[in-house]
Amino acid sequence: MASIAFLGTGLLGAAFAEAAAKRGDTVSAWNRTPDKALALEQFGVKAAPTPADAVRAATRVHLVLKDDAVVDDVIAAARAGLAADAVLIDHTTTSPVRTAERAARLAAQGIHYLHCPVFMGPPAARNAQGSMMVAGPRVLFERVQAELAVMTTRLQYMGERADLAAANKLFGNAMIIGVSALMADILTLAQASGVDPQDAVKLIGLLDLNAMVGGRGGNMAKGNFAASFELAMARKDVRLMLETAGDRPLAALPAIASRMDQLIAQGQGAQDVSVLGIDAVRKP
Repeated sequence: MASIAFLGTGLLGAAFAEAAAKRGDTVSAWNRTPDKALALEQFGVKAAPTPADAVRAATRVHLVLKDDAVVDDVIAAARAGLAADAVLIDHTTTSPVRTAERAARLAAQGIHYLHCPVFMGPPAARNAQGSMMVAGPRVLFERVQAELAVMTTRLQYMGERADLAAANKLFGNAMIIGVSALMADILTLAQASGVDPQDAVKLIGLLDLNAMVGGRGGNMAKGNFAASFELAMARKDVRLMLETAGDRPLAALPAIASRMDQLIAQGQGAQDVSVLGIDAVRKP
């Protein structure tokens, strides 16, 4: 089995390291809070005092860190122990621009780097579920493809463009955060209307959200705003929602109403509600 290292053992990194050790890999780990790495010793993970110590003899080094600045700092700290043929597998959610810069900088230094953000939480990481995207040189991806495949249900190679997985991770997280905000507002409307929140959730479950993304989202991406649900009518409905919520806090609907008002003032009221995305698809 492989000798690998995990730099960053928060909730997700710890779950990855635990799963790797249970698969039989030789695993070392480092975390800025030493107790978090030491807690993994019960699974056979060796806690290391520094990033450089953690990566010695590792053929793969997995980074599961907070942000771009921490990624750069930890890679710099690990350099002294990094084997020449080791591949850095960066699962951190990072800026597309800084990811591209990092990949180019590391390539110029002869360091092998792939950006591999994931859509999974700790339970999924322990059970090799969820999705992992990979961006970077195909030759590196093919070298580690089999090892990455055992970490996830869906492994998607995005191509050699270094920032592409980073951008797609932001798309996915925007959807997760947006849905969470709208669900919060729906539950606020349910509270204001005297409806059991579980019943409200069941109602949303009747909607085919995948079809909405593919249909209305696809039309938005094409710039097709032919009306099936006019923006002006949708704005009326949002007014009713705001009135129903009263003075209760809302996460998303007030901002949506404000954007609708801007577009209606620009003469877009008779277009489909998907015209909310008009500026995103206008050619510069």
